[in-house]
Amino acid sequence: MISQILQPAGATLLCYVVLFVARYVYREYTSPLRHVGGPKSPSFIFGNFQQMTDDAQLTKKWHEQYGPIFLFKGLFSTTELHTSDLKAVNHIMSNSTIYQRPPHALESARRMLGRGVLSVTQDEHKHQASVEINPAFATPQIRLMTEVFAEKALRLRDIWAAQATQEHGAARVDVMSWLRKMTLDVIGQAGFNYEFHALDAGAKPNELNQVFTDLFHSPQAGRINMVRIAQGMLPLLRFVPMPGGNVSNNARIKMMKIGSQILADSKAAIKAAGTTKELDDSHDLLSVLLRANMSPDIPESQRMTDAEAIAQIPGFFVAGHETTSSATSWALHALSLNKAVQVKLREELMSLSTDNPTMDELNSLPYLEMVVRETMRVHAPVVFINRMAMEDDVLPLAKPYIDKNGHAHESLPIPKGLVMHVPIQTIHTDPEIWGPDAAEFRPERWEKVPNAANAIPGVWANLLTFFGGPHNCIGFRFSLVEMKTLLFTLLRALEFEPAVPKGGIAGSSSLLQRPVVVGEPENGSQLPLIVKPLNTEAF
Repeated sequence: MISQILQPAGATLLCYVVLFVARYVYREYTSPLRHVGGPKSPSFIFGNFQQMTDDAQLTKKWHEQYGPIFLFKGLFSTTELHTSDLKAVNHIMSNSTIYQRPPHALESARRMLGRGVLSVTQDEHKHQASVEINPAFATPQIRLMTEVFAEKALRLRDIWAAQATQEHGAARVDVMSWLRKMTLDVIGQAGFNYEFHALDAGAKPNELNQVFTDLFHSPQAGRINMVRIAQGMLPLLRFVPMPGGNVSNNARIKMMKIGSQILADSKAAIKAAGTTKELDDSHDLLSVLLRANMSPDIPESQRMTDAEAIAQIPGFFVAGHETTSSATSWALHALSLNKAVQVKLREELMSLSTDNPTMDELNSLPYLEMVVRETMRVHAPVVFINRMAMEDDVLPLAKPYIDKNGHAHESLPIPKGLVMHVPIQTIHTDPEIWGPDAAEFRPERWEKVPNAANAIPGVWANLLTFFGGPHNCIGFRFSLVEMKTLLFTLLRALEFEPAVPKGGIAGSSSLLQRPVVVGEPENGSQLPLIVKPLNTEAF
């Protein structure tokens, strides 16, 4: 009986593998880009993916070796075209109907986040973003949320100050882990009027914070990410027990459970009042989203269902929690290594006589803006984006590409299905754009932006940190003001020094760049710094 079941299953699997290999061989030998150079692939199954996971700087090294255009292999030897040519990048960003997120990436995101704005296709994304999400992230809403940012930042400041006092004036603090707790509390209150109490030392460990730690910051995070991508590419693998599967499932279940509870509480408040007036004075993201969704100007057919509303919440968790904590961690790291910059920034921050600055006051501080921009340039939280060509196209180039045979190409033919790899971190640190000191953290460079940087098609500050085009990061204003509030609050009361020797902190090799201690991979993401109370007599 068992053999009768296994034999056809095995035959089906064999046919599947043979078909996959045959398609791969045909694609490789007929590709119009077969003369484009690049690194060799050490594995048919893993391609160059495993190498890139092990070395966060590998694509940058390849860029130095092969130039702005080269091919490499992703999982299952999927061909990817690396391009940092700015004319090509502009073309990709401005043609979002041709170059879309790869289906396997969307499927991977859906399996973890549901059908929210971070995991839906072109038309759904446009609808959710324009009709439902954008009003929640408009400038007036961010202005109102700044008070929440300041409240949580002050709480974190007091915790670190108390730790330093207990340690005789200087404490070694993993600022990354604490910033993640702080930003989780912020997205809870500012996003959903929901208290996570992640910063409360006496509270029990926060379950959501723990699943994020397991998912994104553990030593197994890279392998878990690889499994999710593989399952998105090969549906058959979704039925096979894979390493890290329980971690991803637990994260999804926990986020959906909390999201359902948050939505139920908000709708109960509306029902109890019999009107949307209950939400009129609420400025959290979900309340604004629900008000927009209930507007009589929106036809019933275009309103979000409960499932769609709940699906936005995990996206807010991940985007609003992980990226800001990572970016602020990198800012503190850079300031700890650049004492003069830290002092100069602190002097500017002290010019305001309040502990609760408004958004407009924060945005009026020019050196704070420069420090944030330089952090987002040198330490971009998202290090690359992928787009897939949904139809044949021609990619224009700013500089001719010289192929393996010595022939020059003013443009490249792009076959349908090719994955484009846009290396944000490489573009942000390219000496041809930013000058010979491109890899250095120097905020003063923003006093005069290099002309070449004007060609970068980002939505903010001549950078790709928040992407560009119609798929730019909707919550970038939220993230920037929260980050500025954190730096303002922390630097006015505390000093930061390195806790490990110079060169001892590196970036992780996953999509989201997080700090890790060199030589301590078993500890996952972390950023230890020495934190001291500030001697305020000097100000």
